[in-house]
Amino acid sequence: MIRLQLQELEEKILSPLAALSSRTRGREFPEEECEIRTPFQRDRDRVIHSKAFRRLKHKTQVFISPEGDHYRTRLTHTLEVAQIARTVARALRLNEDLTEAIGLGHDLGHTPFGHAGEDALNSVYRPGFRHNEQSLRVVERLERRTTDFPGLNLTWEVRDGIWHHTGEVLPATLEGRIVRIADRVAYINHDIDDAIRAGVISAEQLPKESINLLGTNSSARIDHMVKDLITSSLDQGDIKMSPEVREATNRLRSFLFDKVYIGSLAKTEEGKAKAVLQSLFGHFVSYPRELAEELTVEAFEDVERAAVDFIAGMTDRYAVAEYGKHFLPSAWTR
Repeated sequence: MIRLQLQELEEKILSPLAALSSRTRGREFPEEECEIRTPFQRDRDRVIHSKAFRRLKHKTQVFISPEGDHYRTRLTHTLEVAQIARTVARALRLNEDLTEAIGLGHDLGHTPFGHAGEDALNSVYRPGFRHNEQSLRVVERLERRTTDFPGLNLTWEVRDGIWHHTGEVLPATLEGRIVRIADRVAYINHDIDDAIRAGVISAEQLPKESINLLGTNSSARIDHMVKDLITSSLDQGDIKMSPEVREATNRLRSFLFDKVYIGSLAKTEEGKAKAVLQSLFGHFVSYPRELAEELTVEAFEDVERAAVDFIAGMTDRYAVAEYGKHFLPSAWTR
């Protein structure tokens, strides 16, 4: 059986610190094993084939409805995270399949309009909204690949990595911790690229201490960060950057918050985007029958929760279309 051969190979070549697929803590609902794929490979494939994954191509990363074909979307961000994380995992002899599955699934619960959408739902939904928790909810409940159980029924290790890719709690596996840092490496560098392309910032404004250490372009910076992450983490039982590179990376992140993420030209449409989602939330709470047509029985716990699930799953353009349908005269939406 090919799966057993692959699992034996994992035990031979992977680091003693790696999460082995043969020792997974398993799935919430028992299933027969695949003859060919390991459990983590199977999880990766389930994420890629999910509807939530396909919708990421039409969800905002930072720039809402940008003019141009080269700005990142939530999907391209996800692919960049998975690629960086796989490189690190392979170099450290950790489980590349587990790392990839977490990387591809980490943002499945992200809202339309990026973090503006997350803020909007957090402001109207009383228990609060966090995209990492929604990503976990997507794979555990909202996606439907079989009538036997809700969700994708992923392994515990993948779900843990998705849940804890951000927030105060670290993932339980080193593979999950790789994705957590790869996420930051990816968005810092591609958001700088997109902000420069949009004219929001110039390359000359970037913190010189960080640029002198890490490099003058995103390719050089990512290369430096990844190599440092690998050498600093090798056989250490943790995933970390050197103090110097971590400090330089954090300076770039703070710069982005000051110049791009808050109050910049990149954010001029955020108020409108938030208003769209907040209005949709109020509408669907008032007319829950519309939600019943869209969501599975398992997802329909209460009206507000169902409204959040439906809206968070929307693409940017679908959210705008729904807003137009419910709040604009029909002649204006043709």
